[in-house]
Amino acid sequence: MINAVLVFNNSGQPRLTKFYTQLDTAVQQRLISEIFTLVANRPSSSCNFLPLPPLLAPSKSSTTAPASSAPTDTPSLITYRHYATLYFILISTSTESPLALLDLIQVFVEALDRLFENVCELDLIFHFETLHAVLGEMIVGGVVVETGLEKVVRGVREQGKIMRRTGNTGGRSGGLGGGILGGFGLRGV
Repeated sequence: MINAVLVFNNSGQPRLTKFYTQLDTAVQQRLISEIFTLVANRPSSSCNFLPLPPLLAPSKSSTTAPASSAPTDTPSLITYRHYATLYFILISTSTESPLALLDLIQVFVEALDRLFENVCELDLIFHFETLHAVLGEMIVGGVVVETGLEKVVRGVREQGKIMRRTGNTGGRSGGLGGGILGGFGLRGV
């Protein structure tokens, strides 16, 4: 199960925070701060998986159930990808495959890129409803329901959530550069 989806910029400002499990607002804020600090301080050569910080990690002092190697439904893993100026982060249980979560992040970013025609951070700020619509097509109640890029993009377009920018000539004359995927060679994927 996906417990949360977070998107931060390089300065630590949240651009999306979607929690699928009930948490107190103060705990959410501390968790967001801790996760950004953990992820931002990692070298780019490190793997994209981290254990969850102690704030939400299950306590080991609980002795009500016998210890077993069976997967649990408690949040335990952080999976993230860093694209240009944004970090895309998933908090999940041990029942989710970390590699599948990386693929989920990739599809999420590619869907945004297709919908915004070269997405950048400003698109996420000014068109947050589209960001939430894409997420809603892919994850419902913490369960991944769709990972097909074409189906996700078609579903969002059918919802009528895309607000075309006026005067879009295909290129960017301002903003934050060539978009999230601009320098990663993902156009042919």
